[in-house]
Amino acid sequence: MKDYAALLKLFSEHIDKHTSSLSEKHPAELYQPEAYILSLGGKRVRPLLALIACDLFDAVAQKALDVALAVELFHNFSLVHDDILDAAPLRRNKATVHVKWNHNIAILSGDVMLVKAFQCLESYESTIFKSLSILFNKTAIEVCEGQQLDMNFEKSDTVTVEDYLDMITLKTAVLLGCSLKMGAITAEAGEKDQENLYEFGKHLGISFQLLDDLLDAFAVDTEKFGKQIGGDILANKKTFLLLKAIELANPKQHKEIATVLSLSHPEEKIKRMLSIFNELNIKQMCEEEADKHTRIAIDCLEKINAPKLKIESLKHFALELLNRQI
Repeated sequence: MKDYAALLKLFSEHIDKHTSSLSEKHPAELYQPEAYILSLGGKRVRPLLALIACDLFDAVAQKALDVALAVELFHNFSLVHDDILDAAPLRRNKATVHVKWNHNIAILSGDVMLVKAFQCLESYESTIFKSLSILFNKTAIEVCEGQQLDMNFEKSDTVTVEDYLDMITLKTAVLLGCSLKMGAITAEAGEKDQENLYEFGKHLGISFQLLDDLLDAFAVDTEKFGKQIGGDILANKKTFLLLKAIELANPKQHKEIATVLSLSHPEEKIKRMLSIFNELNIKQMCEEEADKHTRIAIDCLEKINAPKLKIESLKHFALELLNRQI
């Protein structure tokens, strides 16, 4: 992110100002959880993409600050609610909001963050506000649809690889596309450029999630990965890896998969499932699928009418995001 350090600093100052103002608001139980979840940090990729997109068209990046705050508030609202749905005890190695306070406070505080995310758009003039609102509303609904599909998959035995790709597109990828397009809207970029930037972000998001699936199973450095290696296997999560294995398995391998899914011993479960993945060459297939979406993303980026140097910087940043070691 060093190429965009100035933009990241700009956003950090903007969100710090927002977070500081929360200490003055009442009732405190409604606003303290918002300050808490925002203080946990993260890479701030989505708001940074909004600023990058605005800057890409030689507009003043400050124009996109409220859009950047909107997507960051929305993202964190979704994390608060997702943690409740997943009964997750930790977020970025800290207690989740519903654990630190309680479920009711977490739900209500998350609701306020969602409203505030849309409220951020009120600073824009009417034409831009309308375009931003239409896109943000559409994206918010899609993210919720993706979350519901993910929950549905837990109880379904008929999920396909295509179903999974559709789900991660909605749950994860569209918000990246939205962040970029909203930044482009504030810069008053052309519609074709806005759409290509959206598609770039969407396919980048799909690739990122596929590589996350891969890392969950095959990463060797737990500290760098930031999560438990093999966690998806232990949870019987229907990732690209498992669904592709089920699709390609012969009868004997199908029987082994069913057996492994029922195991409770963690080390044995991970070892045997990885053995199946290796037999079926699943790792390479996942890499190829991620590469396909990366190529689509870069093709879309290179169609955009913007300074070549800035296009190259964004391309480098995108590939850097994806280049996590297995």
